[in-house]
Amino acid sequence: MLGIVVGVVVANAAEWVAHRHILHGLGKRKASFWSFHWHEHHGAARRNDHVDDAYRSGPFAKNAQAKETWVLVGIGLAITPMIPFTPWFVGTLWAHGLLYYTLHRRSHLDPEFARRWLPWHYDHHMGPDQNANWCVTWPLFDWIMGTRKVYFGTEREQTDRARRQARLAQQAQGKRTPVSA
Repeated sequence: MLGIVVGVVVANAAEWVAHRHILHGLGKRKASFWSFHWHEHHGAARRNDHVDDAYRSGPFAKNAQAKETWVLVGIGLAITPMIPFTPWFVGTLWAHGLLYYTLHRRSHLDPEFARRWLPWHYDHHMGPDQNANWCVTWPLFDWIMGTRKVYFGTEREQTDRARRQARLAQQAQGKRTPVSA
């Protein structure tokens, strides 16, 4: 059962390290395989008030979310040989991968869910510093590493949100065609 506790801590640490150093570190380079995260996913979230419509597609689409799915499946397969030695640890890592994907997907299809249940992840995408708040599932390693920066619920967030919503409403107005009589 110690494997569960260790698995939770290791999974959160891996999430923090991968997000910070791979998805953002390598991902900011356009030629990198990991560029989908910064250039597609972050761009969509910033443009659409945290929504990333690519999460509506399946794992065989050619977009950032399909790559995310296949990377998680690959990690799950890579740790499978450890089952005979540490079944609870491996099971916890599998469960965390599924939880990560489920929460991440839901947060980008339902921004109000993200604001209520994953404010640290909302802060990562919508806050002024996208190089903070690296954890998605819960901010344990952001607290430990000092990278948790609160944005949700602040006066700045309220001002920024009102401005974004006005811009989105204006864009929607421009896309509508007048109905002729």
